[in-house]
Amino acid sequence: MLGKRIMITAGPTHEKIDPVRFIGNYSSGKMGIALANECARRGAQVTLVLGPVNVPVALQPQIEVVKVESCIEMRDAAVETFPTVDAAILCAAVADFRPAEVAEQKIKRVGEELTIRLVPNPDIAATLGQMKREGQVMVGFALETNDEEQNAQKKLEKKNLDFIVLNSLRNEGTCFQSDENQIAIISHEGRKDYGKKAKTEVARDIVDEMVSLKR
Repeated sequence: MLGKRIMITAGPTHEKIDPVRFIGNYSSGKMGIALANECARRGAQVTLVLGPVNVPVALQPQIEVVKVESCIEMRDAAVETFPTVDAAILCAAVADFRPAEVAEQKIKRVGEELTIRLVPNPDIAATLGQMKREGQVMVGFALETNDEEQNAQKKLEKKNLDFIVLNSLRNEGTCFQSDENQIAIISHEGRKDYGKKAKTEVARDIVDEMVSLKR
């Protein structure tokens, strides 16, 4: 991968409700960080668009980190970077919705209920899929709880991905917060299943698949 430029999105996004609260998820960013290090180890110049994570981030020196908080910030950073790279790995766990309004001051407890209206966030993968030029590679991730392969296949086609990495919450001890993962890679050629292993080893499997693509 010497001389190649790679963009990786990683971690969660936080969508503000008020100055002290947000909508988020349990993503630690560990998988995306492992992917960034693996690409850098193979000689690539890596831009890591990183959401707000709470784990130590030990990165190889040639990795550029762009820190973001919200989906819109991540979208803007990804759109700016994507035209300059050879490949993108979209590993971040991006919030699908955000509050329609963000309170300027902390919301106080008043009454028995609080209703928060949500609006859709931009679809980063779909946006980049429309921008994708000939020769670029784009890898997506899908975390599913049901109809895993069917949902992943839909994303593969809809978002113009070369392949998609499927995670399932049914695999205990993987996905969020864990140091291990168990994936399937779904491409236009079919499906490859992998055993449970450390995320650093999973990163090698994913990058091996990416570099095997003919471009």
